[in-house]
Amino acid sequence: MSGNSIGQLFRLTTAGESHGPALVGILDGVPPGIELSEDDFIFDMDRRKPGVNRFTTQRSEDDRVKILSGVFEGKTTGTSIALLVENTDQRSKDYSDIADKYRPGHADFTYDKKYGIRDYRGGGRSSARETAIRVAAGVIAKKVLKEKYGTEITGFVSQIGDIKANYDLNHLDKDFINSNDFYTCDKEVVEKFDELLRKIKKEHDSIGAKVTIVADNVPVGLGEPVFDRIDADIAHAMMGINAVKGVEIGAGFKSVEQRGSEHRDLITKQGFLSNNAGGILGGITTSQQILVNIALKPTSSIQIPGRTINKNYEEVEIVTKGRHDPCVGIRAVPIAEAMLALVLVDHLMRDHAQNRLLAKYHSH
Repeated sequence: MSGNSIGQLFRLTTAGESHGPALVGILDGVPPGIELSEDDFIFDMDRRKPGVNRFTTQRSEDDRVKILSGVFEGKTTGTSIALLVENTDQRSKDYSDIADKYRPGHADFTYDKKYGIRDYRGGGRSSARETAIRVAAGVIAKKVLKEKYGTEITGFVSQIGDIKANYDLNHLDKDFINSNDFYTCDKEVVEKFDELLRKIKKEHDSIGAKVTIVADNVPVGLGEPVFDRIDADIAHAMMGINAVKGVEIGAGFKSVEQRGSEHRDLITKQGFLSNNAGGILGGITTSQQILVNIALKPTSSIQIPGRTINKNYEEVEIVTKGRHDPCVGIRAVPIAEAMLALVLVDHLMRDHAQNRLLAKYHSH
């Protein structure tokens, strides 16, 4: 299986499965001299880990990150950083009844047909459990962004089902976002989200969500036309998150309803008058706020009987047991933040490498 790495100069490679002993990440390209300890990972890992509230899977994982290499005396050395997150609460027996059945909406069918073998225990490599190591790598990326460039990334749940949050992207209350069960920014929808998910759980069903991610203080000039556009890389990174079925940059699909006179971001001496482009023009950052929205489907792991086939192509009924999220969008917030951070650091490094070479060439 290929496709386990992302990034060119700032490059993450991950390994591990949902019910294996551990998840591993190798992060190349981390600058030397960045202060880093295992405690730095706790905040974001706790935001993603299971069992933190009644609306996430009750799988109980400590999700503490171990640094295996690349850090000496509390600072990065510039060499590859190896990260480890152990799995301790797998409960593989929950999946014994569906070992030969293909779960609708999951990768069971495609993995089995492509590789001739699959790990039915929680989806194996296709499980969202793998994203824990991405969040860990994202912690380092966010440290690089904030310490070197002052860039900050904020994510929040902006919609669950048909309930939408109201917000001002220039006045987000991070403390509130990180203190409520839904990682949303709007106090008015917390109770509505609560009521909806209680109903969904009672019905043994699930629901989709939208997550919004913004990056502030992004340098101008990141991204390369034509195929290395930064918006293309952001979309690629976000679509690599389990359950993501759509990505918007800036106005996104609302652009369909807009006229050119409305959509274009007019420019004055003081700057842009709007941000329908989401901080990116021609695949290159404008220095405005980068705005990304992702749509996450409802998980197919529900306790409502459904039709499927087994490995012998016989029609059978399936009920997915075990511990699952009624809304996967809640825990997707730190994952999406991590993916945006990884893309931004990679593009910053690529931009610096090219510009330094050009500056040296033109100086002679």
